Amino acid sequence: MSDVTETDVNATSDAAPAKKGLPKIALIGGGVAVLLLVAGAGGWFLTQSGGGDSADHGGEVEVAAEAAFYDLPDIMVNLNTSGGADAFLRLRTALEVRDEAMIELIEPRMPRVLDAFQVYLRELRPADLEGSAGLYRLKEELLRRVNLAVYPASVDNILFKEILVQ
Repeated sequence: MSDVTETDVNATSDAAPAKKGLPKIALIGGGVAVLLLVAGAGGWFLTQSGGGDSADHGGEVEVAAEAAFYDLPDIMVNLNTSGGADAFLRLRTALEVRDEAMIELIEPRMPRVLDAFQVYLRELRPADLEGSAGLYRLKEELLRRVNLAVYPASVDNILFKEILVQ
């Protein structure tokens, strides 16, 4: 029952590599298609976001609202060192608000703001203030506390003028 000839064996062995070649071509073609789609989408995004050299800018220019700043008094507190060497924090900050009218709402509530800051800052350890992540957490926590203290007014940002940990 083995009527297989040598030409039949060669024909089947030649056919096997042809089947392996088809997926490679499909993968390469698919990769090229994806690359062209990504490049086209990137080009479209750049022209839509104003990155292109289009002469038509729509004629509309947004003017940033003028912010007002309120300087807080200098704060100096000793940090929580759990019985170790004394460590102090000196902090000079400013509040950024939308307009001058907001400052008029904040000024009468300033004792609450300073109290909230003092209570929070005295519980900090020197390790809490290390690195940019520590300062970012400090900024976010002070912003949260100031907004609670001055409600219904609101503060947009806390600006550090000086931070000294000694």
